This record gives sequence, C-alpha cells and structure tokens, in this order.
Amino acid sequence: MSKIIDYFKTLTKIPHCSKDAEKLQKFLVDFARKRGYEVETDGVGNIHICKGSPKVCLQGHYDMVCMGKAPQIETYVEEGWMKAKESSLGADNGIAIAMMMALMEEGREIECLITADEEIGLIGANAVSFDLKADYMLNLDSEDEAEVYIGCAGGADIVAVKEDEYVEGEGECYEVKVSGLPGGHSGVDIDKGIPSAIKVLSNYLLRHGVTQLVSIEGGTRRNAIAVEATAVVRSVKPLPSETHIDVRSCEGAPKVLQSSEALLRLIDGFKQGVHMFNESLRIPHSSINLAIVSSDDSGRIRIETSARAMDGKSLDALVEETTQLFERHGFACSVEDKYPAWKPQIGEFAKLVDAQMRAVFGKSDFRAIHAGLECGVLASKYPAMQFASIGPTIRYPHSTREEVVLSSVEKTYEVLCRILEAV
Repeated sequence: MSKIIDYFKTLTKIPHCSKDAEKLQKFLVDFARKRGYEVETDGVGNIHICKGSPKVCLQGHYDMVCMGKAPQIETYVEEGWMKAKESSLGADNGIAIAMMMALMEEGREIECLITADEEIGLIGANAVSFDLKADYMLNLDSEDEAEVYIGCAGGADIVAVKEDEYVEGEGECYEVKVSGLPGGHSGVDIDKGIPSAIKVLSNYLLRHGVTQLVSIEGGTRRNAIAVEATAVVRSVKPLPSETHIDVRSCEGAPKVLQSSEALLRLIDGFKQGVHMFNESLRIPHSSINLAIVSSDDSGRIRIETSARAMDGKSLDALVEETTQLFERHGFACSVEDKYPAWKPQIGEFAKLVDAQMRAVFGKSDFRAIHAGLECGVLASKYPAMQFASIGPTIRYPHSTREEVVLSSVEKTYEVLCRILEAV
C-alpha cells in the first residue's frame, strides 16, 4: 500500500464531518509544524501551510460528507477500488490532504490552502484572507483521472418554510419508509437517473390515494440525493409494501397536516434533476436537487433544495423559478450559501497541467464540472492567480457507495509531482 493511501487511512480514523472537524484541523497543523512548515489558521478553521518560495499553492478541503456510519469509517479494497463499509469514504477530499501530507513528509517547498466546511456551502473558501505567495493554484478536488478541470458550476440553496396546522384525519395510521436507494452527489451524479427517496415516497402515496400526512422526513444533506424518506400517514384502505418501500401499522389516530395533499403534489411535481444540458462541455448546465423535506409537531414544513448552474445568469433564473414555485404554495423562501461559477478558461498554467497529465496517462482532456469547486470563490479573491483542478477517479461521493481507484491515486500523485517540478 502506498504512502498516500497510508496517510489517507490515518485520516479516516480522525472524525472530520462538516462542522465537526476540529480534531483533524489540529492534527494537520501539528503534522505540518513538526516538519518545519509555517502554519496559520483563521476564525473559520482554514489552514495555510508554507515553506520556502513556492510557485504553486495546492488547495483542498478537510471536511467530508458523513453518510451511513461515518465518521466511523472501515475501509476495504475490492478489485482495485477502496471503499468503506456502510459509510461514505471521505476520499472527497481526504485523498488531496493525504497527497499534501506526503509532499510535506518529503520536505518540499510548497504552499497549501486547506479549507473548512467546503461541503456545506464553501464556508471556508468564502472567508479566506491569507496572503498567498504562489502564482498558481492547483485544486485537488476533481474526481476523474486524466482530466484537467478549468471551470465549475455556481450554486445556491433555496430554503422554503410554511406554517401549517393540524386537523382531524380519518382511517388507519401507517408508517411508510423508503430506504435502500443508491444515493449520490447532487451535482456530478444528478444526470445519472438516481431516484430521490423524497420523490419516490410522494409518488407512492399519491398512487395509493393517500393525502393525509401526519409527518414527513426525508434527506440528510443538501448536496446529496436523498437515500431515505419516511412519512406517517392516515389511510382509509390498507397500504402494500413495495420494492424499497416498507409499510407498518401505527397505533392511535393522530391529526394530519391541513395542506397534506398540496404538499405531496408539490413534491411529486417538482422537477428534480437536470433542467438544461451543456452539449459542448458534456455536462448538465443547470440542475436542482430536492434535498431535504421535514415537518415538526407545530405544523411547520421545511423544504431544502440545492440549485446549480454553469453561469450566474442561469443560476439566478433557476433560483427565481424555484422560489416562485414555493411561494405559490404558501411558502416563505430564503436563499443561502450562494457561490459563483468558475468560468472555463485555458491559460498558461492549465496547459502546463495538461502536458504533465498527458505524460503520465497518455491522454488528457479539458473539462468543467457540474459541482461547486472552491476555485470559483478563490479566483474572485486572488484574481492574479491562474487556476486548474485535478484529482483521482472517485465515484459516488456523498454516499455510502463512495469509492476511489487506487491506481488512479498513484498516477495523479505522479502528475502532481511533475507539475511542481515543471513550474
């Protein structure tokens, strides 16, 4: 097993879910200082590491999306892929951090910008104000080998809240639970036909004539396609279990939400997934994820969605369209964690990265990604810098299916070393 993977396995043993990564921050600060690097941190948890007069600043984030049993992570290897048992793996973006650790162990003259809470709205990147030394920034958060990323989507989260009330219902009480769906990243996997548990649940209920909701809960992360969703309902006829749908009887005769049917029809009609496709970039141009739905005992209904687009105008239009949809149904809306797109551009540094990628893999391609890379935010903060992004092949991030190709990690690290030497 390579030193990169050894370092990565060390990282998996240190909890670092978004908003709860202080232990890993301390570990990385101590690791760098013990190897003679200057280290500074800021109020939101970002880490700046530097030695000498580096030309390239390596950039990644140290938080991860915790799904399943995470942060309890048990790794294993199957046919060349590293995976985790019943949890997300954290290869996004732990592999990048492991690569930086390997370079520091070698004593390289490098600069590293390691940001906090990237997975919950680029919080760290938005607060960065370090005096960076390098001329170029190489982001290590892409997820396909032999590709050089030169652009990314911008994004915004739309949160809709409605104060409903409970009324008397009729029929028997049932708990309907959708589970066992594959899940995936709400950006890079949004065009793969992965079903949303929230949509599956609403469709099932309406198909069976159920329009009385006692409660509804679905989804866990704004940037993940919902894997599970549960509703407690009243129904005048028995409800059958189906594939991925379990039905159990409940005791009592609880009251139901007055706007149950309207809510279910809103969810069922919501246009989950790709709204426009970019043929030239071969990726979605705009999309939206119905991420989280919940209700509480007071009758408050909350819906959280995550919109993405490859340019600001399209993002604004999608946010406006979604806001108007919710407002027509009596919801009050707010927009949170908005971040800019990174406009694709092939500069001198991108060409250098492309050349080193071809030297190692025998091929390379300039690409943009339908997800939020921190390059979009950081490019606006450091306009004199040139940016590019690379990474090993990672599949199904933000889910319990997350996996990384070990051979891709080795080759991507070789590309990284060649870039540092070439610059």
